[in-house]
Amino acid sequence: MAKSFLNKIVDVSIDKPMGCIYSKFKTLFEVNYGFIPNTLAPDGKELDAYVLKVDKPLKRFTGRVAAIIHRTDDDDDKLIVIPDGESITDDEIEKLVEFQEKWFKHQIFRI
Repeated sequence: MAKSFLNKIVDVSIDKPMGCIYSKFKTLFEVNYGFIPNTLAPDGKELDAYVLKVDKPLKRFTGRVAAIIHRTDDDDDKLIVIPDGESITDDEIEKLVEFQEKWFKHQIFRI
């Protein structure tokens, strides 16, 4: 399902803005993190998204899905959403999401 979003413009609702601490695991979110409303991911929740290449906390964001992080040991893909017209490398993605993805085996998918 997540692959159908590649290179599409999406609206992200941010529920963990940059700089917040997620109390369940005491994780500092170094980037904006949220979900795509009205979607259903394999984990039974809405499809998650990292918003990258934005340097301030947000509540909502509209951007292009540049890649997908596919967790190979967890049934929970994450969209990588960036401002339309921008680009991002796999190395940049890895560095920006390392604060959370270091706990999961994953692959980055693109078109």
